[in-house]
Amino acid sequence: MQAPSRAFDILPYQLATAPKSDCLAAKRDGTWQPFSTQQVSDTANLVSLGLRQLGIGKDDKVAIISMNRPEWLYADFGISQIGGVTVPMYPTITIEDYKYIFADAGVKAIFVSTQDLYDKVKEATAGLNIADDHIFTFEKLTGGRPFAELLELGRRGNVAELEPLRAAVQPDDLLTLIYTSGTTGSPKGVMLSHNNILSNCRSAQAFVPVTKDDSALSFLPLCHIFERMVTYLYMINGVSIYYAESMDTIADNLREVKPSIFTTVPRLLEKVYDKIVAKGHTLGGVQKSLFFWALNLGLEYDTQEDKGFFYNTQLKLARKLIFAKWREALGGNIRVIVSGGGALQPRLARVFWAAEIRVMEGYGLTETSPVIAVGGFEPENNLIGTVGPLIDKVEVKIAPDGEILTRSASVMKGYYNKPDLTKEAIDSEGWFHTGDIGEFVKGRFLKITDRKKEMFKTSGGKYVAPQVIEGKLKESPLIEQAMVVGDGQKFPAVLLVPAFDELKGWCKRNNVPVNGSNEELIKNEQVQKMYHELVTKYNQSFAQWEQVKKEVLLPQQWTVESGEMTPTMKVKRKIISENNKQIIDSLYNADGHR
Repeated sequence: MQAPSRAFDILPYQLATAPKSDCLAAKRDGTWQPFSTQQVSDTANLVSLGLRQLGIGKDDKVAIISMNRPEWLYADFGISQIGGVTVPMYPTITIEDYKYIFADAGVKAIFVSTQDLYDKVKEATAGLNIADDHIFTFEKLTGGRPFAELLELGRRGNVAELEPLRAAVQPDDLLTLIYTSGTTGSPKGVMLSHNNILSNCRSAQAFVPVTKDDSALSFLPLCHIFERMVTYLYMINGVSIYYAESMDTIADNLREVKPSIFTTVPRLLEKVYDKIVAKGHTLGGVQKSLFFWALNLGLEYDTQEDKGFFYNTQLKLARKLIFAKWREALGGNIRVIVSGGGALQPRLARVFWAAEIRVMEGYGLTETSPVIAVGGFEPENNLIGTVGPLIDKVEVKIAPDGEILTRSASVMKGYYNKPDLTKEAIDSEGWFHTGDIGEFVKGRFLKITDRKKEMFKTSGGKYVAPQVIEGKLKESPLIEQAMVVGDGQKFPAVLLVPAFDELKGWCKRNNVPVNGSNEELIKNEQVQKMYHELVTKYNQSFAQWEQVKKEVLLPQQWTVESGEMTPTMKVKRKIISENNKQIIDSLYNADGHR
């Protein structure tokens, strides 16, 4: 059968090539409930027919606001096969952002999951032209229209009615509008066509080692292009998709599902690693010595270098004695983890590869559907510290100022209602300007060094790349978040948010009293001294003008809810700077204290 050219072609393609009894699965009332390819296809058809009964048709925008679940995909395919446009949104954004996106996109119907989201959506739609009976709820809630009602509406129609509607959808038609919050300004609607995302699936196909015999655990938000594209790729390959119950149950769900693959963001891998190391600290005697011997071996691992007989023999033993337990904790069948959405610390990649858990670090943007490059499953195609080789049929060139430019069929159609911004982002030759600074290592491995807009210049005229320094500092399990400041100042300084659970463990091991609040803890002289020594240690990796001269500890994490992080967990530098203006000013006053 011909490969899918439109998103909804994926379902008949899977039915013809690898029909599954568990195409999708979710935990309901404590039991994993599978849904076959046929069930998914039939339900998507009912969604399409139900939406037609409401007058929703080609080019109409329909929002989905929900954590991952089968209904998300039913809605997505149901919307797309009548020519509608899916507008996926994060459950964590503000009511103001919902209101802006609903109005900007001209949303005509909305799918939501929980009561809390329904209440937020009701508030956001006040005064907008969205009918109450066009807001559907995946769960039975107070208010809203149950999803089951839409399916009932669909049963009044005839599946044959869908054929001409599907036929009218072209590969270059708009499939989805994904609003990127960015770190400044209003959200921008990225216009992606069916072909944008499916061309990315085809280009990445050879890099993902999965077949119809595999299963995946899904927990990264489907409203993010990374998980959406990977989901399509899984389905094209006949991989069964199991949805984690929540971010808190991932460890349990991994052991239950025993998947071959999952996608993640670096922060989650950092937390897994930190938990493992914290557990290592609680061991005693020989067990503790063996644990840290294995860990240190892992930190030396290199995909590109054979370290010789003595190292390999030790590693084989470490894998049997220590690392086998790591693999078991991830379900026992994990073949590969794909990491995206931010820079992965090289030490994590080394340790996981050493443990025979291959990590493929990728790079891309919403605007590029998203993958531009990804580290290979094979060691020779995976250079730790880079985001790997370019995927098929994707071009990249490095501009004179170091910016990464890319050109391919996966590059967006543009920003919705924003022709000026589109023209700024995509030049006359079709090159998309990523805003990232990078270089090629060994001629073929792409390395990201910083965000162009986030670099700043000290009063001495030297450029500083804050992300590189922040990434280095966050290698410490004692540091949860870091933001380097110093634009126009004599030197860089840093705001640090401790990883308080790890810090409390350190305090106990070093006989530092832990009674009281976080505010009191960060004022402790021994704690401040320890963090200063940490910063001093990591400074050794940087040139004199890049080194952090002062640090300050903050008592609370930056969050999406506080407005200081984007939904993809990037720091909003301007807002954090404004919220901590007095503290930052004190770092640069003559009498400022550390």
